Amino acid sequence: MTISVVLAEDQPMVRAGFRALLDAQDDVEVAGEAATGAEALDRVRELRPDVVVMDVRMPELDGLEATRRITADAALSQTRVLVLTTFELDEYVFGALDAGASGFLLKGGEPAELIHAIRVVAGGESLLAPSVTRRLIDTYVSRPQPTTKAEHNGLEELTNREREVLGLVATGLTNAEIAQALHLSPLTAKTHVSRILMKLGARDRVQLVVIAYQTGIVER
Repeated sequence: MTISVVLAEDQPMVRAGFRALLDAQDDVEVAGEAATGAEALDRVRELRPDVVVMDVRMPELDGLEATRRITADAALSQTRVLVLTTFELDEYVFGALDAGASGFLLKGGEPAELIHAIRVVAGGESLLAPSVTRRLIDTYVSRPQPTTKAEHNGLEELTNREREVLGLVATGLTNAEIAQALHLSPLTAKTHVSRILMKLGARDRVQLVVIAYQTGIVER
């Protein structure tokens, strides 16, 4: 299956480099490009790609706000956003998470990392790029949180096993790692995660992590 991608990057040379890299992949198709956040919104609404590679610093509308609008649009529920930035700063990571991004990746990495990240985000299997996942979770959940736990529709529908699986998802484990930890088959672990996503109305695993910590399913 071919993964359709929209590239949202304000620097033409960087965007052209990304396009050349992705065009060389048999399973990735660059459906469109955007040089501003507003243009990115238009392209995504028009093309409904599988993945948007979104730069944080964009003219007209910054990448995080563009991401927030994409993830809030029910018509774009199948589109995942991979936030790309040159800055490994917590404020950008947290902003990307809060905006509903499905991944976060640094521009300074290897080309193969971008390709891998797009495939991972499109498949919904993993949280973020391995280089930042653990640090991100540790730092994100250590932020001051409200004394009262948030409520979330669907929590009461989770079985004890599903709550257990959700807790492991929140630590950044993949389906295969969850299966090993709970002595399940990989297919069973994947089924549990799919049911949790459906019951909680979450777009992907990133949202599951946020929900797990905000509601107290997983304690810091």
